[in-house]
Amino acid sequence: MCESRSSGMMVPMATVDGELQIAEAVFGNGYEEIRRYVDILTTRGVEWGLLGPKETSRVWERHVLNSAAVSSLIPEGSGLADVGSGAGLPGVPLAILREDLRVTLIEPLLRRSNFLTQIVDELGLADRVEVLRTRAEDCDSTFDVVTARAVAKLPTLIGWTKSLFLPDGQLLAVKGISAEDEVKKAQKVLKSSHLDAEVLVVRAHPEAEVTHVVRVVSSAR
Repeated sequence: MCESRSSGMMVPMATVDGELQIAEAVFGNGYEEIRRYVDILTTRGVEWGLLGPKETSRVWERHVLNSAAVSSLIPEGSGLADVGSGAGLPGVPLAILREDLRVTLIEPLLRRSNFLTQIVDELGLADRVEVLRTRAEDCDSTFDVVTARAVAKLPTLIGWTKSLFLPDGQLLAVKGISAEDEVKKAQKVLKSSHLDAEVLVVRAHPEAEVTHVVRVVSSAR
């Protein structure tokens, strides 16, 4: 579900059971896989320092459903690169949700890339998900879609990723409520790189909270 502008309204999820019901509706046949991922994220992920202990109680709402909301912006059969994937957000939830996607998790840090490799193997995703230990700016591949969540401010992120999605792809940067301000501050970089940016507000489910996504594409598209 995609909205061009935010109404400013947030839909609270009152209970963990409610969040699980929403997740089951969103992920369907992939629900057991996403539950296994969350179990790993809230145990080993915390032990490895990839998820803060205080985040475990809101992992579904704040991390998983927030990531899944991006799915509505991704064309069928896309090749997707998740830059600075960290603990696998949003790349792993998107790979579980969308079996049509070919996903590359790009992560330069050894500990995080090792965690991602274990996740991919344990969830049986290796046939369509690859972990690439490198910096985004050192990757020489191109993708239909590049995602990034809590990686860098938009001007920096564009510099790191534009070679990965240009000329025909798109960058989908998951941001907070300050997304519009980031776009304004990135105007110089956008113009010099011949790019257009817009803020989209999406939800994984009508009862889920909104996710703010900055979509960046070539001005020539």
